Amino acid sequence: MANAARLAIGLMSGTSMDGIDAALIETDGVDHVRPVHGISLAYSAADRAAVAAAVQSAKTHPTRRRHAEADRCATMLAERHAEAVAALLSAASVPAADVATIGFHGQTIRHMPPVPEGDSGWTWQIGDAGLLAALTGIDVIADFRHADMAAGGQGAPLVPLYHRALVAQGQAAGRLPMGPVCVLNIGGVANVTWIDGDALLAFDTGPGNALIDDWVQATTGTRFDADGALAARGAVHSDVLTAMLDNPWFDQPPPKSLDRDDFSASPLRGLSAADGAATLATFTARTIALSRQHMPRAPVAWVVAGGGRRNPAIMNALAQAVGAVRPVDALAWDGDLLEAQAFAYLAVRSSAGLPLSLPGTTGVAAPTRGGLLYRAALSRLSR
Repeated sequence: MANAARLAIGLMSGTSMDGIDAALIETDGVDHVRPVHGISLAYSAADRAAVAAAVQSAKTHPTRRRHAEADRCATMLAERHAEAVAALLSAASVPAADVATIGFHGQTIRHMPPVPEGDSGWTWQIGDAGLLAALTGIDVIADFRHADMAAGGQGAPLVPLYHRALVAQGQAAGRLPMGPVCVLNIGGVANVTWIDGDALLAFDTGPGNALIDDWVQATTGTRFDADGALAARGAVHSDVLTAMLDNPWFDQPPPKSLDRDDFSASPLRGLSAADGAATLATFTARTIALSRQHMPRAPVAWVVAGGGRRNPAIMNALAQAVGAVRPVDALAWDGDLLEAQAFAYLAVRSSAGLPLSLPGTTGVAAPTRGGLLYRAALSRLSR
């Protein structure tokens, strides 16, 4: 029996640490997807500093699962995400009572995936889901990654099932060619979903915007390379690029995932700000191109989501490396809200008891359910 379509909200605060994306969609968690509305809420400088402090604390004390910076940030994140929900519902003219659930990803402050013949890894997303449920009056599903990792998976990426639903709609409508399609998300970390009918393969390809953002912040004091303008003025240093690409991680077969800080910009030391930005933009594109060696069949189309699609230096280098690429906006998808929409979709799947990850997406042995439910009524009673 088919699941009934319902309204759900997805919330995403990515590794770029720039703010919250909030999306309202109607979905059955399977093949019906109808975006309704979406907004983005930027973090204040103080909020970004709090997130950065929590990330740094998790790096400094990786075995401590609770500490002051993370706890303070978790409360702030719940409050900001509740503000995003309120703003979204107001903009969409939808009452909270009409929304079945919120998918709350939380802020990743540390992700250490399992390694072959090593430990099982762990992942840490912060944000007080119970407080968010109490503040919004809507049931919240959070903690999407732990069940997957407990079952031997990488805990990421989790968006491929949503990508598959969108690609199926796009192919049925004639907006995408039939055959294998790659949906590429260039956020702080870049990840790709290879889709061929029901077949799925997904994995992180390497750094996305995170290294570029960190480099630009360190060398110019600005938060990111707006419109790729800095990279456009620079020259790619092929020796540095070759050294950065000489990393066995790129040849490692999937499943595989990354933490935001698994790669360093230290090889660029001594370059000008513009040359470093240009080299890193090409590095991101070339690492994505290397992902093709792991795909069963060559993709007939590449569509790009995430903030990286707004950087012409990345997109031009990517087109040179893999051929024609286009932003997902050309398909009438919202490239800024795709991940937020995905967590609304996953929340509905979780509510229906459907798997959130598959062997081809995270490396689990079998399709695996996930997510923890925080009921709004119980959250209100407990506070």
